[in-house]
Amino acid sequence: MEKPNKILPSKNSENKILLALELLDKNNLEDQLTSLHPADFSDQFEQLTSEQRESLIQSAPKLISADVLAELEDEIVEDILPLLPSRKLASAITELDNDDATQIIEEMEEAQREEVFKALEPYERATIEASLRFDEETIGRLMQREFVAAPPFWTVGDTIDHMREDGRELPDLFFNIWVIDTHFMPIGYVPLSTIMKSSRDVSLNDIMNRSIVKITQSMDQEEAAYLFEKYNLISAPVVDDDERLAGIMTVDDIIEIIQNENKEDILALAGVSEASLTDTAVDIVKARAPWLFINLATSILASIVIAQFDYAITQIVALAILMPIVASMGGNAGTQALTVAVRNLTEKDLTSQTAWRSVQREAIAAMIIGFIFAFSLALISYIWFQDLKLSVVAFVAMIINHIFAGLAGILVPLGLKKFGADPAVSSSVFVTTVTDIIGFFVFLGLAVFILL
Repeated sequence: MEKPNKILPSKNSENKILLALELLDKNNLEDQLTSLHPADFSDQFEQLTSEQRESLIQSAPKLISADVLAELEDEIVEDILPLLPSRKLASAITELDNDDATQIIEEMEEAQREEVFKALEPYERATIEASLRFDEETIGRLMQREFVAAPPFWTVGDTIDHMREDGRELPDLFFNIWVIDTHFMPIGYVPLSTIMKSSRDVSLNDIMNRSIVKITQSMDQEEAAYLFEKYNLISAPVVDDDERLAGIMTVDDIIEIIQNENKEDILALAGVSEASLTDTAVDIVKARAPWLFINLATSILASIVIAQFDYAITQIVALAILMPIVASMGGNAGTQALTVAVRNLTEKDLTSQTAWRSVQREAIAAMIIGFIFAFSLALISYIWFQDLKLSVVAFVAMIINHIFAGLAGILVPLGLKKFGADPAVSSSVFVTTVTDIIGFFVFLGLAVFILL
């Protein structure tokens, strides 16, 4: 989570850290780089090699501040943690909100984590350990445990005095005062803007908004992001199993979740994972090779279909020229339908109530698109080979493959979702398999039936 900082973001795209390492005396690194905004520093720091990052940390360890650690990608944090003293890490963690501190702690090796825990105050350690007990990508792991709450009978003046009380530690960034009952259950909220506009003697009960959207600790982060988007939330209360206020989620954290989820879905549709700056070529191979093996297996299935009609291809060479067009067009049409379906599933627009209507719409659209491009291919085929029957084969095969492609593009992700699989990860392999096999089988089968 980004903290307020008086340093303005840099508009210069050059890597000032790299220039400082190459051109300046290492003793002057801190003087040269402290003016960088933490977000700019982290972006430029991530572009360095492991050796350059190590050199910078050894020469100017103060540059790796709490704000910088909060901005760095997890892979980079994991890479530099062994280079940082445990006491420095403990000091940085005490400056961060709980959610950012937890993300850094979870990247540590067990031995280093224990050393950092020993340097923390008991309350801080207990808070982070409570977050780590939840599964990754759940709200219990990501939520901010620092918040401001007040009973409904407090006045605006009472609330302001409470927040200004000496020694009171407030969250670095918050938007609402959460109103709680005697059981610590949230019953409403008062925006800070309302607090500032109200008289000191006004009761919170009279100005609080009772319409609140609660998030549970076990909720998946993607579901929470959907609620924020649906209800246009700035922040939301997180409740435990007893409906008591346990923390909050704020929009800055949700934006990061949305970006990460969208990035994961885009990469998953291509059957790859993100290659971070710390990944080696071997890591990339391990991530991508399994999906390519699956693709090889499905390609062999399509080739087996082609092999059943080898005699037809031998007699009519034009079939070998046209059949990749039919399969390729079907594959692209299926990918288009699949991409839209996965996106609609993510945004909750495609549900069991709307599924049948969506399937009908996709089938009709696929049929219309199939007719358009089937006519185009048939015309090209006739001009090319001067064979009317061959043009009819191409025309019919293109329509049928487009229909199957459209249906596969929506039915495959729906089916995978129903059985608990991630549609973004698994769907593309099945859809391309369907379009290849159907495309080759229909085209070659019709050719044998009509031409031979």
